[in-house]
Amino acid sequence: MNRQNENKMITINENKKSDLPSVQPPTGRFAPSPSGRMHLGNVYSALAAWLCAKSAGGKFLLRMEDLDPMRCPRKFADLILSDLEWLGLTWDNAEIPYQSERTAVYENFYQQLAEKNLIYPCFCSRAQLHVADAPHASDGRVVYAGTCRHLTPEEIKQKRSRRSPATRLILPDTTICFTDGHYGSQTFNLARDWGDIIIRRSDGVFAYQLAVTADDALMGVTQVVRGCDLLSSSAPQIFLFRTFGYEPPCYLHLPLLITGEGARLAKRDKAADLGFLRQQCPDPEPLIGYIAWLLGQLPKPEPVTADDLLSFFDAKKIPGHDIVIPGNYWEKL
Repeated sequence: MNRQNENKMITINENKKSDLPSVQPPTGRFAPSPSGRMHLGNVYSALAAWLCAKSAGGKFLLRMEDLDPMRCPRKFADLILSDLEWLGLTWDNAEIPYQSERTAVYENFYQQLAEKNLIYPCFCSRAQLHVADAPHASDGRVVYAGTCRHLTPEEIKQKRSRRSPATRLILPDTTICFTDGHYGSQTFNLARDWGDIIIRRSDGVFAYQLAVTADDALMGVTQVVRGCDLLSSSAPQIFLFRTFGYEPPCYLHLPLLITGEGARLAKRDKAADLGFLRQQCPDPEPLIGYIAWLLGQLPKPEPVTADDLLSFFDAKKIPGHDIVIPGNYWEKL
């Protein structure tokens, strides 16, 4: 389980900046976490992903990322389905995967990592992970220092008698290079920018990075369109795709929707909640048109359907910076 000493370079997806991914026709997806009602930012991401796939004659798949069912009751997933239908964002898979029902699938991928000696138990507490001198990535995220990576079997036995461990994936000193369809050339060093990541929590729930990679691989996803807050996550996911023997998808990350104070829109922002928006806007066309305007597809907000946008959608027109949403934006719908 020793980290590799040499620095390796993995280069994929050398498509030009702002081009749509080169795999045609693409298979895109929308994979919301049903921990609450969809908000404006979710609709923005869903519409962009739908347009990127459908405008190129591809497929658009839907998946529910409800890994923790305690945080993601089924009622919110049902609301997401209802909202997407109302918006006209149809999906092409007859069966929608729910991650909470796919533990056996993730177990298989987990065992592949175990067979490659790429995982180890981690007993660190939250307080230990956030000590003052813990290394940080450029975005402020704590990078795991590898504290538990070299525990002896006896030490593991002793610690396991006191608490259940999480499981970490060894990320080597490897540089991942890829070209994002919107933000261009990207380079991340796994050891420096991520450190060894948790792939299974101490309660047995599989973590996001493993589940999302397994699902995208098995669903045949070739195009991932999502917010730029997940841009750096592409690096460990690319590593996992390669480790499992799959070709990584092409990525296109979107600028975030932010408030006037610079904060990201969140499910707790009631003015961005789709339940509130559907009360303000009984028909979806004004909302679709407003989001299309945010995406740079219309010169001004005006009612359109998602299907209307397919004939002239151009990913090159998506703004290159985060987009400020006025506090009273719903009055324009």
